[in-house]
Parts: sequence; structure tokens; C-alpha cells
Amino acid sequence: MNEESTIQSIVFDILFEDAHFVAINKPKNILVHRTKISEDTVFVLQLLRNQLDQYIYPIHRLDRPTSGVLIFGKTQEAASKLSELMRDKAIHKKYLAMVRGFLDESGTIDYPLVTKEHLPAKEAITHYKNLGQIEKDFHVNRYPTSRYSFLEIILDTGRRHQIRRHFAHLRHPIIGDKRYGDCKHNKYFIEELGIKRMLLHAKEMSFTHPFTNELLIINAPLDEAFLDIQNWFEGAGQ
Repeated sequence: MNEESTIQSIVFDILFEDAHFVAINKPKNILVHRTKISEDTVFVLQLLRNQLDQYIYPIHRLDRPTSGVLIFGKTQEAASKLSELMRDKAIHKKYLAMVRGFLDESGTIDYPLVTKEHLPAKEAITHYKNLGQIEKDFHVNRYPTSRYSFLEIILDTGRRHQIRRHFAHLRHPIIGDKRYGDCKHNKYFIEELGIKRMLLHAKEMSFTHPFTNELLIINAPLDEAFLDIQNWFEGAGQ
């Protein structure tokens, strides 16, 4: 079965659903919706519409290789209200990532990013907390061992590829990132460890429901490959 056939057979894990919204755990390696810069023919939006047998409205997106919480509106009004909360920074999102090298216990990356050619860079702010560090006994480049950090990440802004670009800027790229990452580490993880994904996951989304005023906290479980990586760090801390 080829990759496209595998994607077409996906049944999404529903994390939350009511009359207004539906949230899923987006798998890795699938686009949220059609884009001019990709020739993909299968997308989350159409597959979820088929699964639910109803029209849904996109509110935000996750990059193709990123997994985790992804929410849609069931009506235009619901999508509009949640989009407004996003613009007002009233929706809080947490990510998990594994990066190359050792980082500080916590930090803030305040580094403007260009989002469109020939336009000035826009403010981009990323906060992170180091959940664990590990040094593995394998040789990837000129060093005899390899160091990694496991991070929780919170965004103040939502620029395109912000997390990926910010950690590449620090020279601590996300493992498995084909565009901004370290090709030697990526290759090692694929060929020697069998981990064929970018290690970035949208773990949690929280906000006050605009129709019920309830606090919603939506969590997305990790897939098997990401759980294996998390276990590395938990084992190292014992």
C-alpha cells in the first residue's frame, strides 16, 4: 500500500466534539488543506468531512510533518468566534519537541521572521521549558556521542514554521525536520532507529468555549515513535 492509500484510509481520533467544534489528533505527514505549493491530493479537511458526514470549517493549521491537536468549526459562526480568540491570543497551545544539543532550563526566542518575500520581518516570540536532556552513545557527526533536549514550547505569535525556524536559528534544530534540520541526525534516526517523523507535536490546546463559557483543555496523545523518544528522557531521569 503506497503512502497516499494509507493516508486515505485514516480514521481520525476525535479528541473533542460538540455542536460547535470538533478537535482531532492530526497524524504526521498529512496537509490540513489544499495549498498552491503542494501537489498533494489528500487532506485532513476532506477526510474529516467524509468521516463526520458534514461540512466543517478550518480555523488554524499544523505543518504537514507536525502531529497533534487540530480544531475545526462546525459552523461559520463557530469558526469565526474561534478565529477571533486566536487573534486575541486567548487560545493557549503547548507543543513537545526533541531538538539537537543541550539547551538551557528555559528560555525565550525573540527573533523576527520574514513571512513574505520583500516584506519586513514580523515579530515572532517562542518560549520553551527543558523537560529533559540525554546524551546517547552513538556517533552521528564528528562527536563521539550525541546530545538531545526534550522541550515543552509555547508560542506568543504564530508565524509560518515559527517553532522550526526559531530552533534552527539557535542551531538546535528539531529532529526529523527535513527543511530546517540536521540531515545527518535525521538520516541516523531513520536508518538506525526507524523513526521516520519530525519530532514536533501539538500536545495541548486550551481556551474558554465562546458559546458555553466552559474552560476547554484538549490533549492529544503521542504516537508510538514519539512515545519511544519520551521514554528515553524519562528513563534517563530515573
